[in-house]
Amino acid sequence: MAKEGQESKPLGSYPKSGINVLIVGTGLAGLTAAIECIRKGHSVQVLERDTAINTAGDMYFMGLSATHFFKHWPEMKEEYDSIGLHNAWIETYKHSGEIMVKPLKVAERLKAAGLDPNTPPGTFQMRPLIYRMFVRQVERLGVKIDFNSRVTDYFEDAEKGTAGVTTQDGKRYEADVVIAADGVGSKSQKLVGGAVRAKSSGRAMWRAAFPIEHMDKDPAVKEHYSMVGPDKDEPIVRTYLAPGAYALTLTRPDTMIWILNHDANDTSSESWDNYISSEEVLKGLDAVPGADKWDPKFKDLVAITPPNTIVNFELLWRDPQLTWASPARRVVQIGDSAHTFLPASGNGATQAIEDAITLASCLQLAGKDNIPDGIEAHTRYRFIRNSCAQKMGFSNAELLQDTDWSKVKLNPRLAQPKHPKWVWAHDPEVYAYENWEKNIETMKAGVTFDESGIPPNFPEGYKWEPWTIDYIMECKKNQVPVDLGPGNWD
Repeated sequence: MAKEGQESKPLGSYPKSGINVLIVGTGLAGLTAAIECIRKGHSVQVLERDTAINTAGDMYFMGLSATHFFKHWPEMKEEYDSIGLHNAWIETYKHSGEIMVKPLKVAERLKAAGLDPNTPPGTFQMRPLIYRMFVRQVERLGVKIDFNSRVTDYFEDAEKGTAGVTTQDGKRYEADVVIAADGVGSKSQKLVGGAVRAKSSGRAMWRAAFPIEHMDKDPAVKEHYSMVGPDKDEPIVRTYLAPGAYALTLTRPDTMIWILNHDANDTSSESWDNYISSEEVLKGLDAVPGADKWDPKFKDLVAITPPNTIVNFELLWRDPQLTWASPARRVVQIGDSAHTFLPASGNGATQAIEDAITLASCLQLAGKDNIPDGIEAHTRYRFIRNSCAQKMGFSNAELLQDTDWSKVKLNPRLAQPKHPKWVWAHDPEVYAYENWEKNIETMKAGVTFDESGIPPNFPEGYKWEPWTIDYIMECKKNQVPVDLGPGNWD
């Protein structure tokens, strides 16, 4: 007999929990929380500060562990299978244009890296397509979303067993539990334990996505960045590794995307509306150190990018946030509100979705009379796993920015970021159910999660060790690898 969480239990399978959930924010964490909380029998209301859900953007990595819950939502699974890059190819270049790892289907690349070609750790996805898929599911469920609702404060009442928020127009919302999914700078920080100070990583990302028709401006560039496969109709990710930088391109039937990691400059900002000109990027490409300069074809791709398309997004570092829940455990943070990731981690969206799935399950397991226990159990499940994934992201960034090509020629795996099994093989819903009783028992006994005897959802053999961005920066300054700590990180 299948264990709880393993079998498909669609909408209507769970009885009403009586738990009223207020969700702030409509990123992937908030949308997933709304979808899964409804399936688990909770009632849901959502607040969004903008006039609509933002479905813009380019590409990101969607980990396998964030897709298991689609088995409960046939419409989502069908759409995901239709839009996903499941037939994608990948190849790796030096920044100068020299091919270092020839084009291979992702499945073959996985096989060459010693992974199961039939079980990829995840896939690159188009953010607009994935977001619209989530939005359509929320709409099908009839979720009430109050737009233009900018939250100015969070509160809780331990005696009443409630929490809530106030908005800039003076409205007051109250519920049994409030999920803060409103991203970096969430006003919930004041109640949860204070904001984590951001520090400049010294890095930023130039990012651009535009309709494929713009490639007609330069036939040579269009040909070079064409799709591949027997019929030239299969998408491909091309990676470029340069001294202190890296870039990605993605060619799809409808969209061209390029992303370039670079030194932060005066125009960098942690904002998705921070547009800059292609001339700025071209000037930056010419400044790459060493005799080898950037591939002229990549520069030509930048040159034909439409105006008001390139975003210069600054990458800020933050220490792991030690608390995600309010004192009475009625307000809980998920996604970027609780933990931020560098793009190189390939883990930000994945962990945000995992958060939402775990939380919805823990609330259902705890029940209306034990919501604080459910919140605490959730944070125990999630904290160490996220801290390890964050730290691994720094290691991946280090690999991409400082590739040793003499070693890569002998072993192409050295040019690939880590996507270890402890990340992609995890099923957050199954894990929450299988370990619920022991989690609650050890929690009540004051035993830390990494000493609880529960099978780890982080590197086996790892024990929680506090770490800071200052340590990461010191490693970078001294040009030494980041010590990830004990355990099997592969």
